[in-house]
Amino acid sequence: MKAVCWNGTNDVRVETVPDPKIINPRDAVVKITSTAICGSDLHLYNGWNPTMQKGDILGHEFMGEVVELGRSVKNVKLGDRVVVPFAIACGSCFFCQRTLWSLCDNSNPNAWMAEAEMGHSPAGLFGYSHLTGGYAGGQAEYARVPFADVGLFKIPDGLTDEQVLFLTDIFPTGYMAAENCDIQPGDTVAIWGCGPVGQFAIRSAFLLGAERVIAIDLVPERLQMAKDGGAEVLNIAEVEVGDALNEMTGGMGPDSVMDAVGMEAHGFGLEGFYDKVKQAARLETDRPNVLRQAIVACRKGGTVSVPGVYTGFVDKMPMGAFMNKGLTMKTGQTHVHRYLRPLAERIQNGEIDPSFLITHRLPLEQAPHAYETFKHKQDGCIKVVLKPGQTV
Repeated sequence: MKAVCWNGTNDVRVETVPDPKIINPRDAVVKITSTAICGSDLHLYNGWNPTMQKGDILGHEFMGEVVELGRSVKNVKLGDRVVVPFAIACGSCFFCQRTLWSLCDNSNPNAWMAEAEMGHSPAGLFGYSHLTGGYAGGQAEYARVPFADVGLFKIPDGLTDEQVLFLTDIFPTGYMAAENCDIQPGDTVAIWGCGPVGQFAIRSAFLLGAERVIAIDLVPERLQMAKDGGAEVLNIAEVEVGDALNEMTGGMGPDSVMDAVGMEAHGFGLEGFYDKVKQAARLETDRPNVLRQAIVACRKGGTVSVPGVYTGFVDKMPMGAFMNKGLTMKTGQTHVHRYLRPLAERIQNGEIDPSFLITHRLPLEQAPHAYETFKHKQDGCIKVVLKPGQTV
């Protein structure tokens, strides 16, 4: 089969690799009809994860048709259209039983790697380095799905690939990030980052009852899409964000704030230079200037929600502001399984059509070009969907 393989920093190639096979009774093999490039994939593309190996198959946002089933998988049948959550969950451990699916204790065969860095391991993830299991990803023609009896979600009749593809990750991620804000009627939510997760967080915040959403970014196309979703927007290249948020909220600050950017945030001035130098020297693994801004901007007693991905260590965090303002922080990889059915119902009911996000549709063979376009935000690129076996 054809698959998108990592070959080093800024180097992905579409290569011919062996087809996946059933190796466990709880496995399934899915023929992939749609897959996407996630902002998190850029962290791998940019070389920030040291546990990537040449030839690793990328991709954790994918869906398709069931073509093989292990004998223990009874929840779906051959020919069913399914979406696949990016986190792999066993369904029976302490964490899965508490619907903390992305913290599964049994799905990461390389848990020792994560434990050495984090103390405990998260779940295994598709296509996201050997730190999280070394699983082959879904930017390919086929994928093996472990624990398919727990993970596969059959698509409701009448919904297209493009309406449901983002149930695999970014729609639930944006929704959980908004849910973590503990939104109350009349609340104002400030969201740093208007990429794919930020766009879904904006719309989810309104679905959950926010009165105002203030979206912060510097890319004009992203800011326009945020405005189209009902947000007020701030361009960080034009305003001092903290001052602007104070002015817009009568000096109170937003009720909750969200870092939907994560470890590769763009910084300005001395602070941005400091983070880039220390990260380049491996003295700091992530660039947290957005998280610093969000903590300082949030009103007293508010909530800081962090869906943006971090992988290691950050410096110069304003812990004095965090503690003395009595803030709460909520974060984590998304418990996608928890949200599949309720968000599919919102799509069916016409409350949201996730396909609004797609700006580029390309065949799988054009993945290297798509990565470059997405990384450099060229041609108005916000979200790329790849179509294996098709000429789009």
